[in-house]
Amino acid sequence: MSIRLIVGLGNPGAEYEQTRHNAGFWLVDNLALAQSCRLARESRFQALAGKTMIAGQETWLLEPQTFMNRSGLSVGGLARFYKIAADEVLVVHDELDLAPGVARLKKGGSSGGHNGLKDITAALGTPDYWRLRIGIGHPRQLNLQQAVVDFVLHRPRREEQLLIDEAIAHSLDVMPALCEGKFEAAMMKLHTAK
Repeated sequence: MSIRLIVGLGNPGAEYEQTRHNAGFWLVDNLALAQSCRLARESRFQALAGKTMIAGQETWLLEPQTFMNRSGLSVGGLARFYKIAADEVLVVHDELDLAPGVARLKKGGSSGGHNGLKDITAALGTPDYWRLRIGIGHPRQLNLQQAVVDFVLHRPRREEQLLIDEAIAHSLDVMPALCEGKFEAAMMKLHTAK
């Protein structure tokens, strides 16, 4: 088993482009650029999608163009069409419970209140898919009085953005291992990244 579909979560539209909630889009954009993979509008999946080769494996990159809470439409649609099993799916998303600069990989688990994950779990019929959690911090840990919904829909401060970009760069380094099915090696490398 290896990763055959890498999904970046975010909200479509210029007004959301630089917001914390779009960390998943940022990673997939960077991966597509590194792979010289063009993401094209796929109306049947309501998404931007592209196919590339990573570590010799054919891999789909996907950015749902529904809003976050309807991401399952795109993920479930593409996965069913190309017969991609849930455990071959990696969903990249922002994570309030991790500090900026931290990225963590895990398989399965709850949605943790993340509406994108909740909808994907419903669409795939299981929570047993891989998640790459990109830390954006929590407003309380960052001494901010913002409500969580307001926090995720705003731009990170400059110092936070630099840390998030570092976490994305470290995450890109483990993509070949994930696409080869070397999950423990990928976790070890990512979780011990400086």
